[in-house]
Amino acid sequence: MSKKENFKPDSDNIISLVDFIYLIAKEIRVIILLPTFLCSLAIIYVLFIAKPTYKSNSKIMSGSKSTNSSQVAGLASQFGFDLPLLDNGQTTWVYPEIIKGRTILKKLLRKKFDTFEYGKQKSLLQILTYGNEKPEYGKDTLEIIAIDMLIDQIIQVNEDVKTKIFTVSVEVNEPKLARDINSSLIEELDNHQRDYNNLLASNTKKFIESRIIETKKELEQSEEKLKDFRGRNRRIENSPALLLEQERLAREVFVLTGVYTTLKQQLETAKIEEVKDSEYIVTLESPEIPIYKHSPQRTKTVIITGMFGLGLGIFFAISRHIYSLTSAKDLNRLEETKKLIFKSIKNLLSLKFD
Repeated sequence: MSKKENFKPDSDNIISLVDFIYLIAKEIRVIILLPTFLCSLAIIYVLFIAKPTYKSNSKIMSGSKSTNSSQVAGLASQFGFDLPLLDNGQTTWVYPEIIKGRTILKKLLRKKFDTFEYGKQKSLLQILTYGNEKPEYGKDTLEIIAIDMLIDQIIQVNEDVKTKIFTVSVEVNEPKLARDINSSLIEELDNHQRDYNNLLASNTKKFIESRIIETKKELEQSEEKLKDFRGRNRRIENSPALLLEQERLAREVFVLTGVYTTLKQQLETAKIEEVKDSEYIVTLESPEIPIYKHSPQRTKTVIITGMFGLGLGIFFAISRHIYSLTSAKDLNRLEETKKLIFKSIKNLLSLKFD
């Protein structure tokens, strides 16, 4: 049984603290010049190349917790029209998906705004795509491009799960334009929700009206049957079969009368909900004109670039030191490894295309 050998690292291959300090001093030019060069590029970029953007924020919450929406939803659900409800019976809306949906964004693109760059009363579609130039694509293609920009770059929606408050952010290159787009977006969201509830109430009302007509006909037929039965059978006290038949006809009239009365009551409720003017979106914080730029963050960008350049300079210095300590045998092995890698890649590519 062989004895266990203790591994001892070769002291010649270890960079001590003194060696590291010496290495830094030796490569000080590279370590200073590299971050200085990168910081200079970063400063040029944030000052002269990058376009500043401004972000306007607003906070909203659903106003559908009010009585009217829950009544519409409850009434509609009785007749097969679905509206998303919470466990407590209140209406809920998935605002991030609705706001970034193409239905609302297409309406937003048609709205006109004042800008410093393109002038007054320009459609958002024109501002985001072709500006004051001649459009290169058709309207449908331009809408797709503009909607993708709104979803990916301009509009952000964040939800506070606990409070159910939504933060809507709009980021563009002009502060007033950011505020105006945010305000228009909230307005379109409120109109969209209002139109949906009105359509739901209207469909519910139409369905109730059709059911009232049908129920009224059935009730009149049942009443005629009961009247004819009583006219033909004036003395039925001693006939159990005739008494049972009369009870059945009377019960049918009673049930249809109840259904007809309920439908009439619900029709009046649907009519009220259809014309009621309610607040569907509650704006907790209205969008304001941002004072400060949101991006580029000049100081942060330059500091991060400088730290990256410093780390890159130190890495370059250590790499040079390790490379200088590498023996000729190791260098040859590295060259052979490189050749083997290129050869393997070449063989794989040849197999793929054969």
